[in-house]
Amino acid sequence: MTPELLIEIIVQQQQAIEELRSEIGRLKGEQRTDSKTSSKPPSTDLLTKSEHEGSAPPSTDTKRKPGGQPGHAGKTRQGFSRIDRIELLRPERCPSCGSGAFALTPVGEVHHQVARLVSSPIEIVEYVQQQCRCVCGECVKGRWPSDIVATQDMSIGLQSLLVWLGNYGHLSYGKQQELLKELGDLEIGLGTLQATNRRVADAIIRPVDKLWQWARRQGHVQVDETPWTVKGIKEWLWVAGAEQFCLFHAAGTRSRDELKAMLGDAFDGVLSSDDFSVYNGYEVTAQQKCLAHLKRHFNRVVHLDSGQNQKAGRRFLRLIDEAFKRHRQWREHPDNGDYAQWASKFKARVRGALKKWTPKVDGKVLTLLNSLKLKATQWWYFLDHPEIPPDNNLAERLIRLAVTKRKVCGGSRSMLRFEQTADLLSVIQTCRRQARSAVEFFKQALSAQHHDCIGAPSLIPVSVT
Repeated sequence: MTPELLIEIIVQQQQAIEELRSEIGRLKGEQRTDSKTSSKPPSTDLLTKSEHEGSAPPSTDTKRKPGGQPGHAGKTRQGFSRIDRIELLRPERCPSCGSGAFALTPVGEVHHQVARLVSSPIEIVEYVQQQCRCVCGECVKGRWPSDIVATQDMSIGLQSLLVWLGNYGHLSYGKQQELLKELGDLEIGLGTLQATNRRVADAIIRPVDKLWQWARRQGHVQVDETPWTVKGIKEWLWVAGAEQFCLFHAAGTRSRDELKAMLGDAFDGVLSSDDFSVYNGYEVTAQQKCLAHLKRHFNRVVHLDSGQNQKAGRRFLRLIDEAFKRHRQWREHPDNGDYAQWASKFKARVRGALKKWTPKVDGKVLTLLNSLKLKATQWWYFLDHPEIPPDNNLAERLIRLAVTKRKVCGGSRSMLRFEQTADLLSVIQTCRRQARSAVEFFKQALSAQHHDCIGAPSLIPVSVT
């Protein structure tokens, strides 16, 4: 071979070696990722746990222990909000003399409330609608009760409970059938349960649409998205929420068009999200990127890289931890003056750290530092506006209900069913945020659909209407 050909072969081999090294590093990184260095849920960490007792390192976790905490008053032992009946327990026979004659007035009493499961929690009622002739000659029919629909086999209350169990309790139609059999010895077909779910979903369309219109005018919204399977094809479920509301959006893509469909072409407020590229070009008043996601990226660097990359990662991890700590202190004891002084010094230290470490690092660490410089107003928005949290943890908590349901049911069989599930989950999570009963909301929505005299319920928080 000529020297030129040999040189060309060597160059190609060197390029192949570099590509293989990069791929090996990527695979090692994926293998070692956990909930602290990626967006994986903590439940996946269980797969890396040892099966041998004593092999785990001693825990340095300072979190509180599970269960009741010292000084906690408790709830159940204080009794319940109502008493359905009182049962007197009088002594039947004296253990000393064997007599059964006791004075009518007790010398002492001990009160104890117990919640019991009654023998027939579901009753079957046959309504007989009679038609009678009035003295004026008019024939009048008896009125159906407001909690039933004459053409339906289950009451509005029972239908609402089953929809809540299916979408919040994640009970499949088969398990709902078994539950009805256990509680009331009822034989209900799958078609009836499917129709019930669809009927409730149709009844809440208007309240959910009105909540979407209201949400677009709010000053702060957190967003996130997760995959969802529809007939074996990956679709996307989006969430937009804040302290008093939660809305899910069933979508076929993960594009910016879905974000616009939720919040409009532009959002006149602060948008909290992760650093997914779709959010970067969306027109908003301001953005707050999730600092917890950034911490995971730096954690991954510290675990995988070495040298200057590792040192830089540790430095910025300390800065991020300090930011979380000071913001938590502000939430517990708001002091805007002290917080502003700290934030001003903190931003100067961040700029100094970026200036020092940017020339010394490469690869993913350099990408992270460049992001901190180019998107400084998005990563550190909470420093000037502490009322905005430094993460989108709320959106992740809100979407967890949908993720759990997806894992249980495996997805949806049609896009329509996917959209209905999104609306039902929106009602459930919003009611939870507002400390309301989702079952009662479903009952009101169904009643309003079949009875003109009953107004449709609203999901818009009462305090801001």
